[in-house]
Amino acid sequence: MPPNALLEAIGRGLLRLGGWRMVGAFPDIPRAVVIAAPHSSNWDGIWGFAAKLALGLRLSILGKHSLFRIPLVARFLRWQGVIPVDRSAAHGLVEQAVDALRGADCMWYAIAPEGTRKWVEQWKPGFWRIAHGAGVPVIPAWFDYANRQIGIGEPFVLGDDMDADIARIQRWYKPYKGRNHDVVQPRD
Repeated sequence: MPPNALLEAIGRGLLRLGGWRMVGAFPDIPRAVVIAAPHSSNWDGIWGFAAKLALGLRLSILGKHSLFRIPLVARFLRWQGVIPVDRSAAHGLVEQAVDALRGADCMWYAIAPEGTRKWVEQWKPGFWRIAHGAGVPVIPAWFDYANRQIGIGEPFVLGDDMDADIARIQRWYKPYKGRNHDVVQPRD
């Protein structure tokens, strides 16, 4: 989606009305997995969408292919960067996301590592598997309701130890407070 001054102004206005401010900047990386945490409220989507508009970002997410049956809905979803995937396909969602990232010149794939707004005992490892499989870094984004900040951190380069990488990223999120809960912390 090309930059749109009106949409960027709307996004900035929404953030201002809500008392939110942006912190950090996206690195100049053509392909990455962006994780947003803590994901604890439907409000995360509203503020995240406003930030996406304000920054003029195109983030890709996977959506079930059945959502694309209605042409107007399909057009809107594609405009927002949603990629249709068939959950019954021979290979899974992780593989489809890896293939999409590998095949793109420029793509940021966004995902909430908790997989839900509810508090979880542990993150789902799909974001790590996607980033590792595609050979791209993980860019952390956060919602900090205590300080009304939406932020972007420095990229994490992954190693081959999934558990150690996820624990390292979770510890990095410790200062940020979600609306209803914080990021689960690894047991040391």
